[in-house]
Amino acid sequence: MGLRERKKELTRQQIMETAWRLFSERGFDRVTVAEVAREAQVGPATVFNYFPAKEDLFYSGLDEFGARLVAAVSERAVGEPVIAAVRRFLLEAGGLLEAVAEGDEEALSRARAVHRVISESTALQAREAQAFTRLTADLGRVIAADTGDETTARVAAGALVGVHRAMVDLARVRLLSDDRVRELAGDVRRYGERAFTLLARGLQDYAPRSRRAERP
Repeated sequence: MGLRERKKELTRQQIMETAWRLFSERGFDRVTVAEVAREAQVGPATVFNYFPAKEDLFYSGLDEFGARLVAAVSERAVGEPVIAAVRRFLLEAGGLLEAVAEGDEEALSRARAVHRVISESTALQAREAQAFTRLTADLGRVIAADTGDETTARVAAGALVGVHRAMVDLARVRLLSDDRVRELAGDVRRYGERAFTLLARGLQDYAPRSRRAERP
């Protein structure tokens, strides 16, 4: 990465960290982009250059997660069913909940704050729903490349993303109610396992990776 690219990335991170601090302190709806820009010592136009909408300041991580999930499905081995790739990606160890389970108080505080800020903002809830809708569409297109059937691909993608949403919802309820948070990572993973076991009864052999869908 060149000097110019590193500087741009540092500016992006500075804006994101500043926005997160303000959102966690005051709530998403009570913070303006102009305030984020002033605190980050950049102009409002610079903020919008990196983040086209205010909601993107909060949800860029969710979009990146979705892109990685779609890539994991697109790059799965030949013959591997789509459910196996999604299951592996969503249930792999690591991430914020694992840090919470290990007793990281900073991770616990951040996880609580993330879900509290979302629960207090209808704008963020709408943006989250939009992100899941886009993820479903993107995943559906990847699946359709293997099956050649866009209708069933959309249905399968909706079911698979539905597991992801259910896992997020469970984590949010437990964190906001302070319900056995140290056990949360394991409980969410077990919840996901049960959901995927249910889906596997209908999707177990669906959409195996085909050679014709491989990238050149």
